Amino acid sequence: MSEVRRSHAKLEALLDEGVRALDTQPQIAAQKAHQILGAAPGHLRGALLLGIAQRKLGDLSGSAQVLQSLVATRPEWAPAHYELGVTLGMSERNREALAALHRAARLMPDIGEAWRLIADLLLLLGDPSSADKAYANHIAVSTGNPQLRRPAAALCDDRLDEAQQLLEAHLVEHPADAQAMRMLAEVLARMGRLEESERMLARCLEAAPGLLAAHDRAIADFATVLAKYPRNAKIWLAYGHTLRTAGRRDEAVAAYRRSLDLAPSLGEAYWSLANLKTFRFGEDDIAAMRAQLLREDLGFEDRVHFHFALGKAYEDLRDYAPSFEQYAAGNAVRRANLRYDPDDTHRFVERSKAVFTRELFDSRAGQGHFDDAPIFVIGMPRSGSTLVEQILSSHSRVEGTMELQDMVQLARSMVDDPANQPRQWFPEVVQAADAAALSRLGQRYIAQTRIHRKAGTPYFIDKMPNNWMHAGLIHLILPNAKIIDTRRYPMSGCFSNFKQLYARGHQFAYSIEDIARYYLDYVDLMAHFDTVLPGRIHRVVYERMVEDTEDEVRRLLEYCGLPFEEACLKFYETERAVRTPSSEQVRQPIFRDGVEQWKNYEPWLGPLATALGAALDSYPEAPPAPTHPDQLGS
Repeated sequence: MSEVRRSHAKLEALLDEGVRALDTQPQIAAQKAHQILGAAPGHLRGALLLGIAQRKLGDLSGSAQVLQSLVATRPEWAPAHYELGVTLGMSERNREALAALHRAARLMPDIGEAWRLIADLLLLLGDPSSADKAYANHIAVSTGNPQLRRPAAALCDDRLDEAQQLLEAHLVEHPADAQAMRMLAEVLARMGRLEESERMLARCLEAAPGLLAAHDRAIADFATVLAKYPRNAKIWLAYGHTLRTAGRRDEAVAAYRRSLDLAPSLGEAYWSLANLKTFRFGEDDIAAMRAQLLREDLGFEDRVHFHFALGKAYEDLRDYAPSFEQYAAGNAVRRANLRYDPDDTHRFVERSKAVFTRELFDSRAGQGHFDDAPIFVIGMPRSGSTLVEQILSSHSRVEGTMELQDMVQLARSMVDDPANQPRQWFPEVVQAADAAALSRLGQRYIAQTRIHRKAGTPYFIDKMPNNWMHAGLIHLILPNAKIIDTRRYPMSGCFSNFKQLYARGHQFAYSIEDIARYYLDYVDLMAHFDTVLPGRIHRVVYERMVEDTEDEVRRLLEYCGLPFEEACLKFYETERAVRTPSSEQVRQPIFRDGVEQWKNYEPWLGPLATALGAALDSYPEAPPAPTHPDQLGS
């Protein structure tokens, strides 16, 4: 063996010994590194070993000096930037650490641990939104699965609908992919759909029980970070969300309280408390929130959260005048920051009525995919759809799932299909679909939604309220599916939307006038389908369900082709995750309280009654046409 080869072999042996000693005997690792650098001063991996060993020995300044020299020498070497980022982070030089870790991630995107540390640092620096995106990258690259890169990129860019679509499509083909489930749980959580996120996380843990330790470790990691940075309010807020997701509600309340001690202007923390249905604010809380609203420098999102939290606080006290004042103020602030145009919804309804004619349905009779498993529950949000879902899912042959996006995605896919030339929009694009296309779409819906079916029952529920806009498409591609329209007295249902702060979507819900117009468009389209497809859609009227529960449940089951089961009358005893703002109400028998709650606010709801007009007299049927726009004075 030549001298050069012998020298190289000796250095490699020293390096190997040093690496093995790093975790348990860092002083030996440092000695080996010095030996390597003594023999070969420019040895890159020897310098890296020394920098890591010094850090493990507590010499952060020496570690940083070695690693900074190394990245200056080899600026394209990702491991050097990564280790420098770790050292700088431990030295509380957070922004420098973030820059180093970002450089490492750009040079080698597969360093998943770099993205996790970036997420931690962004959280420390008070940027939880960017931290979420970094953590999404960590999850994706840590799997080593290139198929998860696209949804991770969508998640990082806050394209949540796209990320959800990609992940659900991936899980159709790979239903046991725990990392994809974990990413989907993250997407749902960031959409504000916390209960759905919890359920997806539970499925993830069923597929990979070892991930439970990682979930627990997230809470432990927060505790460790907070021990070091106890005065960072946004970390306490994020910690509260994590505790709530884990079902540790009392600890979540304490974490939210701590975030408010540190940052009294953090409106999201107050709203997070208000959103815990069993929590009640005290007089000191109300005074503190009102004081914050006097600040001129309060951001609009914080202002919205404060108004809605105060609305809930006064409602719990049965002090309805200030409660309405706060709900109205919060809605006004949110509406001013939206681009929603109610005319777009109205035009969509008119176009749908023109497309989905009796002639179209007659010409497509006998087409589509004939699976009868789906039961669609549609209608206005806050109309009793969660109650209907809970009743049906209490049946031994029916499984409840969640508010699925698949029908919306299928409609979008028809528009985006390269064969759609010249390009037509939905619903007009439906007219060009032949029998084969309709069958494929129905089969695709069944395949995509299989991920949500775990119980092995013959039927499952898709409770996406906004599918009222896609009822015609549902009939064409799944002619044997059941469609149930849930309807509630418009004063009650519309006001319930007005006082609900949604995490995302439902942009119609932040103005009395917008809500009324949306309701009128909804009942108009449903009346059209009653005419062109008589008897196809079953209607559940909430007040009738309250008055005569057994008779209405029997009618509902008969429509679905299901035998009567006593469990459907005891739906409140059914153990399953319920994932909507109504989740706590369906844990108890039906009471009349919810039917009449709007009357507490009746003195201030004159504009709503005026905007709804004839819809109040004709309820539960649609008002006589025309309903728009003259009836609304526009």
